[in-house]
Amino acid sequence: MSGGTGSFRRRLERAAELRSYRGAGISAEEEAALEAAEAREREKRKKVDDARRVEYLIRDAMAQGKFDNLKYAGKPIPGLGEAYDPDWWVKGLIQRENLSGLGPKAILLRTEDAGLDGRLDALFTEKQVRDMLADFNARVIDARRQLQGGPPVITKTRDVDTEVARWHERRASRAAAAVPEPEPKPSWWRRLWRGTT
Repeated sequence: MSGGTGSFRRRLERAAELRSYRGAGISAEEEAALEAAEAREREKRKKVDDARRVEYLIRDAMAQGKFDNLKYAGKPIPGLGEAYDPDWWVKGLIQRENLSGLGPKAILLRTEDAGLDGRLDALFTEKQVRDMLADFNARVIDARRQLQGGPPVITKTRDVDTEVARWHERRASRAAAAVPEPEPKPSWWRRLWRGTT
């Protein structure tokens, strides 16, 4: 491929050389010969296939460093190989801008479902947990009716009793992990100062 690139470069240099003669005050016959030579060069350039032209442009851009420091250099491109999603741009906007409260109900319920355990853990009583789960399940069922359109709702309702049991387990494990550490024994000089040993 380097031979094709070299001949292309030589033709460009020849065209530049012919243009430089034009400014030197040449006769009409020489002007016509120059025009004919330039027309031949244009025809040769048209015959260069697109693949060679693209390869030349890519190599030239690489030599100039235009592909250095690209955002996903050496990393997988996000979303490549996934099934087509007609709402990809809405989901991307919501994720990029970290928007909350905007978008189709299906997407909002999915994000709420992902963070529901954390919100449940912040509650203090079992009644609060049951009320929050009942509200969440009601909104999921309402969104499944698709009265306002949008993408299909794939978020599942949560079993209240199972979630309450999981909430109790998480709460018990946090309480066991939060056993207070014994207070460190004061240093010898503090005990001496207070009069205790």
